[in-house]
Amino acid sequence: MADPKGFLTTGREVARTRPVEERVKDWNEVYVPKSLLPIISKQAGRCMDCGIPFCHNGCPLGNLIPEWNDYAYREDWTAASERLHATNNFPEFTGRLCPAPCESACVLGINQPAVTIKNVEVTIIDKAWDSGDVTPQPPERLSGKTVAVIGSGPAGLAAAQQLTRAGHTVAVYERADRIGGLLRYGIPEFKMEKSHINRRIEQMRAEGTKFRTEVEIGRDVDAAKLRRRYDAVVVAAGATVSRDLPVPGRDLKGIHFAMEYLPLANKVQEGDLTVSPITAEGKHVVVIGGGDTGADCVGTAHRQGAASVTQLEIMPRPGEERNPGQPWPTFPMLYKVTSAHEEGGERLYSVSTTHFEGDEDGNVQSLHLIEVEFKDGKPTQKAGTERVLPAQLVTLAMGFTGTDQANGLVQQFGLDLDERGNIARDADYATNVDGVFVAGDAGRGQSLIVWAIAEGRSAARGVDRYLTGVSALPAPVKPTDRALTV
Repeated sequence: MADPKGFLTTGREVARTRPVEERVKDWNEVYVPKSLLPIISKQAGRCMDCGIPFCHNGCPLGNLIPEWNDYAYREDWTAASERLHATNNFPEFTGRLCPAPCESACVLGINQPAVTIKNVEVTIIDKAWDSGDVTPQPPERLSGKTVAVIGSGPAGLAAAQQLTRAGHTVAVYERADRIGGLLRYGIPEFKMEKSHINRRIEQMRAEGTKFRTEVEIGRDVDAAKLRRRYDAVVVAAGATVSRDLPVPGRDLKGIHFAMEYLPLANKVQEGDLTVSPITAEGKHVVVIGGGDTGADCVGTAHRQGAASVTQLEIMPRPGEERNPGQPWPTFPMLYKVTSAHEEGGERLYSVSTTHFEGDEDGNVQSLHLIEVEFKDGKPTQKAGTERVLPAQLVTLAMGFTGTDQANGLVQQFGLDLDERGNIARDADYATNVDGVFVAGDAGRGQSLIVWAIAEGRSAARGVDRYLTGVSALPAPVKPTDRALTV
């Protein structure tokens, strides 16, 4: 145990954010650089090293949290990095983007503020990069087997790195012009600067992983031919079909899916564009969807100079404390104020969009909504609660409905789907097609980054066993596992 009295003598402190008036003028990460270093060892000392560490089960990766908390408390950053990487290929991603279900499962959190696990994690990995502790780990020998990974998001990258280190020759296929999937083009720069992706890609290249960009399997390359070319294939193409809003006026100009809007803002930061073709500058912006993607749209609109930003959510506002149906150590639905919400705008709950109106040129000008209440689990409109919001830009951030089947990948492989429309797989992440495996959102449905990495690691073990008959790679989760989330 790091500090036997740490949880009694030290209060919870989290990373400081830069002033709102400063950060909305740029696209850098919102946190004050290095602000965690003076406090993080004491924060790690709040960990009680519980006899039953529920944080392990709260984390889909099974991160060894008490162990690296102890090393961080003692400021043994090299040892802390080794224990962190034992279960997580990309802690700089999860340390910035994961909603931290581990903290919801922290035993200290029963009656006190939980340990700042996420802040400790990101400090350890940032220190490891700064000190040169993160180095390529090429395999000692090659197996002679080849694997294609379709998709370069967190699931695909985790599977590729694990399989490369196991000695297989791995090629990652990405339909975009850069590697990273939604990490690259779905996550705004102010949440995670893309330099973190770039240096991981360079590490993976040095280990032997090959990358092929601007190649869409199913459209540019026939999936069946790809299967014949490689000894195994991992499908990690994500759940990229955005949920639509089929109401009158949906076809007006200025209404876009979040994944049409956010990537263009990121391309500006990459230097590909001077100005985004879809910009919030000077416009009244309405974001439909109250989740993290919606918050990303809110923060992006602030930085583009929106006249106003309003975020809509059909569900009631969550409470600020656990409700009885989500007891410790489950991951509760709580009211969150993200950095984007700190920057301004309005949030409306229990509302549903009825229709849009536009001008004579077909541009959206307003959004009509009505309040709803839930009866027997279904939303019912409340008469007399109609409102009209000005809206010259509307982004739809209501989640995703499954894997894209329009490009022919599913059909060309001949893959079976489950009842939710995801690619079906067994306990080894194998599909109904011999030698084809699936990991991440393509098989699980829309989920968290930490689940994607965990599934990529697990699928890699399944592939390794398929190719060699045995595997020394770890298998953190089964496809049916849900850890302590709800």
